[in-house]
Amino acid sequence: MTHLTLIYPRWPKIPEQREFHLPPHGPVCLAAEIPDDFQVRFVDENVDTLDFDQDTDVVLLSMMLTCQTPRGREIAEMYRSKGIRVIAGGIATMLHSDEIGQYVDSIFLGEVEDGRLAAVLDDWKNDRLQPTYNFFHDFPPITSVGPANRDILNDDLYTYRGVRMVDLVHASRGCKFNCFPCSTAFLGGRQFRPRPIDKVVEEVAGIKNNRLFFVDNSLAQDREWLLELFAALAPLKKKWVSHPILDDDEILAKAAEAGAWYVYQAIFDTSEVMRNRVRRLKEFGIGVEAAVLLGPDNQDVDYIKKLVDFLLEIDVDMAEFSILTPFPHTPVTKQFEKEGRILHRDWSRYTTAEVVYQPKKMTPDQLQEMYHYAWDVFYRDMSQSLRMSRLFMKVVHAEIADNSYQPTLRLHERRQWHS
Repeated sequence: MTHLTLIYPRWPKIPEQREFHLPPHGPVCLAAEIPDDFQVRFVDENVDTLDFDQDTDVVLLSMMLTCQTPRGREIAEMYRSKGIRVIAGGIATMLHSDEIGQYVDSIFLGEVEDGRLAAVLDDWKNDRLQPTYNFFHDFPPITSVGPANRDILNDDLYTYRGVRMVDLVHASRGCKFNCFPCSTAFLGGRQFRPRPIDKVVEEVAGIKNNRLFFVDNSLAQDREWLLELFAALAPLKKKWVSHPILDDDEILAKAAEAGAWYVYQAIFDTSEVMRNRVRRLKEFGIGVEAAVLLGPDNQDVDYIKKLVDFLLEIDVDMAEFSILTPFPHTPVTKQFEKEGRILHRDWSRYTTAEVVYQPKKMTPDQLQEMYHYAWDVFYRDMSQSLRMSRLFMKVVHAEIADNSYQPTLRLHERRQWHS
């Protein structure tokens, strides 16, 4: 039996967020494509300790975030010093391919299904591993995307105050939009690729956890497919979180019936459009966590203060504030490079919690100060724990109502949720 170690490097956590860890999605999708003749050991460094002395024959390095790449380099160099080959893949590898290719034995660019990863591992076994496997925009058939391999996860490590965190799943890949701070268009070619509904239902039904996070880039890309998806999900009685859902009465009603718990809704101004979108979600019983980007060129100090006041006024359930960050291969990065506004390329500081560029209407220090202001003011009168507790109790009540509740908390842990 060949021993393979799959590693998800740790990264610097955002200090303003509560300490919790979601089970990563990329590694479980990758693990589903590893042939059965490999014995897989998975290490998520964010919740577990990597033992470099434990025997392994080959290492797969899965990196999603830019700020994971410095640690990825350390891991790769350690294993390679032992004569063990390292193959890197994932979103961050695609964004930083030139750099990462210099410190691993091979990089895999693209999606691993349809036997592609198996072919790479066969090359490794036969000592013909190539420096680069480039499948950029050469997508495998979407029908080849099967259930992820969540058996590699230690579920006990992904809890918060005794509550199992949501499991991640995707019903589609790609995104037809091209938002200015996002690299999805570079990675996915602006092509929306929905999975067959029966494949999605099969995977969702097989997940033990009752609470999920659909990590699709957007649930606002194909109205008819959404109606079919929600109708198929409803009988499963799962409860789920997602990125924005199409703002349409029938769609929102069907999403609620299918178990929509809350959505991450981008809120970028104080318009009536934003106010009404939040109101409509809440009217359909869907919670809202505002995803708020700080630092675009139209913002100054007063703008951010008004935006925080607006979030409190419209009563979003939660808010997550991020500083605009010029990640590689995004439209905003091209603009900032042209204008000479990027301050440095220290990837460990590209966490969205630190200013790494020159804002247009503020100094870097002012934007950093307003980032802390936004977190402090929004959660001043009601803590993150209490706000999350309200959302948690909302889903519990919904589960009790449809007889899908799975108790996960002991009494003393339930009390902690209200502390």
